Amino acid sequence: MYDDKELKEYRDLLKTPDHFEEGFDWKTVVGAVFIGFLMMPGSMYLQLVIGSGIGPAARWVTIILFAEIAKRAHTSLKQQEIFMLYYMAGAALASPFQGLLWNQYLVQSDAAKMLGVAEFIPSWVAPPATSKSMAMRTFFHRDWLIPILLLIGSQVIQRVDHFGLGYALYRITSDVEKLPFPMAPVGALGTMALAESAEDKKTGWKWRVFSIGGVIGLAFGAIYVLLPVVSGLLFTEPIRLIPIPWIELTRHTEGVLPAVATGLQLDLGLVFIGMVLPFWAVIGGLVGLLITIVLNPVLWRHGILHRWHPGMGTVDTIFANNFDFYMSFGIGLGLAIGVIGVWTVIRSFREEEKKRGTWHDLFNPPPGRGDFNFWIAIGIYVCSTLSYVLLCVWLVPNFPWIFFLGYGFIYTPVISYITARMEGIAGQFVSLPLVREASFIAGAKYFGYHGIEIWYAPIPIHNYGAATVGFREIELTGTSLRGIIKAELVVFPIVMVASLLFSQFIWRLAPIPSASYPYAQELWHLQALNTLLMQTSTLEGNSLFFQALNSSYVLSGL
Repeated sequence: MYDDKELKEYRDLLKTPDHFEEGFDWKTVVGAVFIGFLMMPGSMYLQLVIGSGIGPAARWVTIILFAEIAKRAHTSLKQQEIFMLYYMAGAALASPFQGLLWNQYLVQSDAAKMLGVAEFIPSWVAPPATSKSMAMRTFFHRDWLIPILLLIGSQVIQRVDHFGLGYALYRITSDVEKLPFPMAPVGALGTMALAESAEDKKTGWKWRVFSIGGVIGLAFGAIYVLLPVVSGLLFTEPIRLIPIPWIELTRHTEGVLPAVATGLQLDLGLVFIGMVLPFWAVIGGLVGLLITIVLNPVLWRHGILHRWHPGMGTVDTIFANNFDFYMSFGIGLGLAIGVIGVWTVIRSFREEEKKRGTWHDLFNPPPGRGDFNFWIAIGIYVCSTLSYVLLCVWLVPNFPWIFFLGYGFIYTPVISYITARMEGIAGQFVSLPLVREASFIAGAKYFGYHGIEIWYAPIPIHNYGAATVGFREIELTGTSLRGIIKAELVVFPIVMVASLLFSQFIWRLAPIPSASYPYAQELWHLQALNTLLMQTSTLEGNSLFFQALNSSYVLSGL
């Protein structure tokens, strides 16, 4: 396979250690509580206000705080302890109950009423709009009991499942096939920078770069986030020097650029992401933007983007264009990308043959790494998949159960292995677009299923390939897998309790969406329209989805 110079540079950043430690102690437990009950509510609030949480920032703040406390106690944090704090912070910020805030909006949304699907959303997703709990804005009501219990059960299966097929694929691709995982060192180096000694900090570059980035983030965050939040508490209207989520320019540019959404988002985080991404990924995004700016007016003049009309804002323009053209075009484009990814993996089998280990390495991992038996991982995968299948059969009895088995035992292992190899070789994620959606539509068309319950069921269609990178990061930091398992056992109850309490608190503060949560107020309507439009494809009659789907546009994407 062609050896990209950028990827080779990433790949050679770190060598595999020969010493491992658990890194799990009282400091990591306190860190999990700190994240769950102090950082999580802030992250949830910002997600509704500006559209992005403080996930990465919360991790680093926790690590720096505990490092400073340790310094004043005349001790220091080991590299493994720092990574454990980093890992637990990421798990604690998952906030699964925040999804219920979206569900309560969905059943009451104008989009659901406009598309005629409000009455089809099942009660195990959210109570109907007529429920007293909606007027009271509370999850502590009997109408929410089944959705909450279902969410908890799904989360239990998901956390156990993390150590199933994903871990098994890591053992195959890393221990047997000896793939380099070029992006894993990038993730590991951040935590390792904070583990540098005082002398290393004076001479090394990691801490200096980390500190500069932190100061820039503090300055921008004070203007972008802190000022609107504080002013909103003091005055009737918050002061926003930088509009959230974007500067609305679409109505001002429609004379020159008809049917082009020109909402300008002034988020400094996007600039820094562009600095980290590979050069050609950034250039590809720029080329795509320029093509869209040129193409949309042409498509509008030829009557293809016929739903757009002057006066539309950014959100309405995007939805109208998606309905007329880009949904179909994106399906074809995604299929082409998926085929290219699969072909790359097939070609890599022959070219990587000489670098492989033996199957003996699969059952004899490096000592001290904390590995458990390979067959236990396979057993976890089988049991968790069967649990998903049984749950789906119970929730959606009218949908053909053979699809659930196909998702879990055919599609999931195949796409997961393809992705694991692509992550291991080139640091790229592979996905086949619309497999889930196409199977739902096939179930409606050929097996007599009609409804939208299947869209909300926890079907066993996953891509565990990306998990292999996480396990490789654990290995590169010298952290034992036993410590990670202990961390999962501690952090799960903290996550569930804190997420439920703070979701309730945020909903009680103000309706969601509303002026108090500007990002949700601007974007949730568009997201609901896109989500529910797809779901109409499994209803009886000529659904809006099939009115939007155009085979010629799909082929143009290919």
